[in-house]
Formats: sequence, structure tokens, C-alpha cells
Amino acid sequence: MTRRRKFYGWGYEGEGMTVAEESAALENFRRLFGVDRFEEKPVPALSEIRLPTPRIVPPPVLSAICSASAYDRALHSFGKSYPDTVHGLQGDYSGAPDVVASPRTESEVAAVVDWAGGLPASITPFGGGSSVVGGVAPARGPAGGKGTVTLDLGRMGRVLEVDPVSCAARIEGGVFGPALEEQSRPHGLTLRHFPQSFEHSTLGGWIATRSGGHYATLRTHIDDFVEGLRVVTPRGIVETRRLPGSGAGPSPDRLFIGSEGTLGVITEAWMRLTPRPRFRAGAVVWFPDFFFAARALRALVQAGFTPANCRILDPEEARNTGAGDGRTALMVLGFEGWDRPLEDLLAQALALVGDHGGQAEKPGPGPGAAERWRTAFIRMPYTRERMVPRAIISDTFETAITWERFEALHAAVTKATLGAIRGATGRPGQVTCRITHAYPDGPAPYFSFHALGRHGALIGQWQTIKNAASEALLVAGGTITHHHAVGRDHRPWYDRQRPDLFAEALRAAKAALDPGGLFNPGVLIDP
Repeated sequence: MTRRRKFYGWGYEGEGMTVAEESAALENFRRLFGVDRFEEKPVPALSEIRLPTPRIVPPPVLSAICSASAYDRALHSFGKSYPDTVHGLQGDYSGAPDVVASPRTESEVAAVVDWAGGLPASITPFGGGSSVVGGVAPARGPAGGKGTVTLDLGRMGRVLEVDPVSCAARIEGGVFGPALEEQSRPHGLTLRHFPQSFEHSTLGGWIATRSGGHYATLRTHIDDFVEGLRVVTPRGIVETRRLPGSGAGPSPDRLFIGSEGTLGVITEAWMRLTPRPRFRAGAVVWFPDFFFAARALRALVQAGFTPANCRILDPEEARNTGAGDGRTALMVLGFEGWDRPLEDLLAQALALVGDHGGQAEKPGPGPGAAERWRTAFIRMPYTRERMVPRAIISDTFETAITWERFEALHAAVTKATLGAIRGATGRPGQVTCRITHAYPDGPAPYFSFHALGRHGALIGQWQTIKNAASEALLVAGGTITHHHAVGRDHRPWYDRQRPDLFAEALRAAKAALDPGGLFNPGVLIDP
């Protein structure tokens, strides 16, 4: 039996937080907010949702791959951002796509684009719908006024060709993470790209949003794995040459990597694979202070160590994930490889971080801190659908900054976000931080914030907090996003971050490839 994805919430129908997970999360929020109970609002069932009447009907030649069913339209109405979840809770599906097209081949993709362009109707490419920045909701207002088509590539999920000599594969853009790895495993290869949304996101989505994987050094972003692309645009197909590297002018691949569905839809990609790891070695290291841990992390990467994982959590972040007790910061340190054991390398790394006050966790009974953190990390996306109905505002944002500015950025962002929480909700909240990726010249800090909001005001309260945090990031010199993408949520700050002349060049590329402004209007650039 084929599993169906939830139209509201994370994952598949029948999945969600366990009773124990929900109880632990609520107990933590009761402690944090100083309350005994939460006002809970019920989530509307699909039968209770009112969808607008479709404005467009696909031609008979496309009817087999198009749907206007309530389930399909509801499923494709939103991504997984906080505002998306609140809109779903409120039963506001006024922006539902008119038609959901699920092509099976590139020629069917092109046929849908031709049909939509003739109307004209806006086109929203859709992989797994895991965007947390408003990147996959159909355009509302004039840009989508004549109709909206969501182009779901989920039926294009094959590894088409494997080159074992060069360790690469030609892969369809709609393949989900688990299916990609399953098809690569018989060849002894892996893409080695594991974002938190791995199970519920696609290769094309990773490329279009410049996804960041779980690995903390070296190939941190999907950019590093792309060898060549094939993209359907309203003007025709663009296919880049498959090469290990090139100095021939600006890279055409880079035009589409991070284009967020605004220039066309990625149907295929040649991707660099790697042999599956045979050896692993890891440890948890405790620090008396988060900044001690950050300095140890900087020393590691600047000394040339390239761990697969070197994530650090501040004390409160460690407690929230069940990995710590709230008194000490921790580093989850891990190495992996395929040619030799790694215990000596780990010992050298532990000696280095020990010079910065780190103490390795001693083995004991039961799951260690790393396993507790990993379980919480994987299960975290299921939390939002149960907490938003209780008016809990809980979200994340991430950035990157050079090392010498990191501590000042951390202080400014924390202060601004805590102040905005109190101003928006009238009560204190919490801001925590972890570092997810590390480079010789700087870290990628990842912040979480938690506040108790009020039904009927949640989006406004969230927006106030988001605005303050984003403004503080930009003023402190950070990027508005390290790997979550721009979408619509980050557009105001992205518009300020990018150089003005580059914005003109991007608009020119949009005009050349999508002169009708069909693809994902409102994201990244306005036509």
C-alpha cells in the first residue's frame, strides 16, 4: 500500500510525535513559559477545508497527469514554514493551486510548461514541499491571478545511469533522499548529502535551494556535488556540460543552483558520488562554555581536520534536545572514511579540543549524548504540528559569519530576538544556538527561538520576532540564510544583501529564460 503524505504536518499519514515525546515537549514549554496549560485549537480535517473553485482546467492530453482533487490541492498549498503551518491550522487554503501536475517524463514537464505559459498561469516547482521559508506556496495576488499550477516532480525519481569509473550518476530531479541512496547502494556509492528533511525532500529541491547537508565540513552544500544539469525553462531546455571542473567563464550550473524555481525546473542532474564509508569514529566532548566550544571548533578546522560532524550546542540547546542538563555546552564530533580506521585521527582531534577545555564523554549505560541528540534532531520536524495548535511559537533561523565577528553577532542576535519575543508576546521566551557547519574562515550558527503566542495573532507575533532577528543578522554582517534558502520569508533581507547590479543581472537572466514571469513569482526576484 502506498503511503500518503500529510496535507498538514510533517511526514506520512499515521506518523507523528509519540505520546512520550509530546509529553516531554509540553513539560519543557510549561517550565520555560511558567504556565500550567495551553489553549489548544483543533486542526481542520480535509473535509472541513473550503478550497476555491479552480480557475483553469488542463487540456485532455494532460488530464492523466493532472489533478484538482481536494487532497492534492491542499497538500500543495503550503510548505513547512511557521506561517504555512498557522495558515493550515486556520483552514486558510485560499491560495491553493488550481491544478497539480505530476509529470512522469521530461517531455511531460515541457508540455505542462507550454500549456501554463499559454494561459498564462504561474508555475510552482514542487519537490517534497519541505521549504521552511515560503518557497513552494503558489503565488497569491496578481502574479497568480489567471491561475496557478504546481509542478510536482515526485514521479520522476530514478537513478538513470551510473558511471562507476568517475563515481557519478545521472539522476532525475524528483528522486527523494531514501530512494536515491537505495538505488546507489548496489554500486557501493552514496551521494553523502543528508539534510534534516532527507526523507521528505528531493534532489531537484536540494539543488534549487542550495541545500546544506548533515556533514559539517568539506562538501557542506549540494553545490559541491553537481557535475551537470538539465533544466526545462519556458524558452526551452538548458543542458550544461558534464565536467569535473571548468574555467570557461561564469558557470552555467551556478545560475540554476539556488535559483529556487524561478528560472525553470531541474529535471536531471549528473551528481558526484563517493564510496560508502567503511570506518567511523566519534565522541561527545563537553565544554564549560559555548564560546569555549566554538574556539575549539575553530582550532579544529583551521588545523586541517575535516570531521563529518563537529556540531556544537549551547547548554540550553543541549537540554532541549535531551542531550545535556543545561549546564554545559557539547560538541558532537565524528569522522568517517572508507580506506582506513580513524581512531588515531579522533585521538588527535580530542587532544586539540582538550586544549580548549573540552572533556570527552565517558561511555556509560544507555544511549549517549550523541545518540540522544541525533534522535531528537531527526524527530524535531514532527513537533511543530502539535505545538502550533497550542499557540507555541517555535522556529529556527541560520546564518554564516567570519570567526572574528561571530561572538558579536551571537550577542546582538540573541538580544534582539529576546527583546522582540517580549515585545510581541508580553512575556519572556528563549533563544538557543548551535553551530551546524564550520569552515576555516567562519561558522554557520543556527538559532532556535521559543515563545508563547496567542491564537488569532500568531503570524503577526512570529513576524515581529522574525523581523528583529533578521535585521540583527544583516546588521552584524551575516547572511540571511546559510542553507534554508530565500523563499518569500527572506526576500526583504536578501534584496538588501545582494549587490544592486547583481539584482539587475538576475532580472536579465529571468527575462531571458522566463520572459512571461511564470516560474515561482515573488521568490528571489521580481520580473
